[in-house]
Amino acid sequence: MSDHTDERETFRHDPIGHAEARAGMTVGELADSYGQAGIGASDLHEAVDVYSEMLDDDVTTFFGLAGAMVPTGMRAIVSELIRDGHIDVLVTTGANCTHDSIEAIGGKHHHGEVTPEDRTEREHDETLRDEGVDRIYNVYLPQEHFALFENHLRSEVFSTLEDEGAVSIQRLTEELGRANSEVNEREDVAEDAGVLAAAYENDVPVYCPAFQDSVLGLQAWMYSQTSEFTVDALADMTGITDIAYEADSAGAMVVGGGVPKNYVLQTMLVSPDAYDYAVQLTMDPSNTGGLSGATLDEARSWGKLEKDARNVSVYADATITLPLVVAAARERAGE
Repeated sequence: MSDHTDERETFRHDPIGHAEARAGMTVGELADSYGQAGIGASDLHEAVDVYSEMLDDDVTTFFGLAGAMVPTGMRAIVSELIRDGHIDVLVTTGANCTHDSIEAIGGKHHHGEVTPEDRTEREHDETLRDEGVDRIYNVYLPQEHFALFENHLRSEVFSTLEDEGAVSIQRLTEELGRANSEVNEREDVAEDAGVLAAAYENDVPVYCPAFQDSVLGLQAWMYSQTSEFTVDALADMTGITDIAYEADSAGAMVVGGGVPKNYVLQTMLVSPDAYDYAVQLTMDPSNTGGLSGATLDEARSWGKLEKDARNVSVYADATITLPLVVAAARERAGE
């Protein structure tokens, strides 16, 4: 048997260790322990390492938030990151804006079931339909909250924008954040005012490039049929591009895929520089060729990431990985 020890160009002496799970560990200690292991554990450890560098004040951070992250309980994490100055640009979905606003004005999401023991999933969803309850996997939302949201939009948001002519989507989300903040305080809502309110209060722009694909978009369209209210979907491109162009160093935190992911990444295509840091939390595989699972290394080929950018993709449920990565990175940053 030949000895190849002197011929191993890519091998280095770095044996796998073993993660610890003991009482009293902090989240940061657990993430550090993951660095001893392999596969997804080592990826998550690297994500903490990269994201902790993105928390530096000198890094302009673009945060992409896709999926059902607000109704599934990730709302406060994003709000706190905004309030603490760790998100400079938020790109999200109309659905997240909708669900964030519903909680801001007094609605609530509830724990539910995917399939009860005494019925099939179809029978379960037919019952929910009859009872006026919408389901997002194991989360329930009573439909009357959408009526509350419609009234909120018509009385507090759309009517205030009518005289401005065609407004950008970012201007719409800004006004929605203002309304959410004011109604939340005025009505003494128990729940926090949320993501859009935090963005409004801290001058963080919120871009929602596919907002038509949501209840928010449907309501905006219906209101536009009988009023002067309208939206200019291209108007946002100048604002987000200017932020990217002026950034000395930039990082992308991409939670989920879809439109928010690409909107965050494509911004660098018209900038002289590209992202220096990037972290992606997704469940979509890369081998289908789809956008949502595409690796960040692939984005480097497009010029969206610098050649020497620090980046990592973690393939797991973002409702599990986002709190771990954020908590461990903030612990490392001494927050």
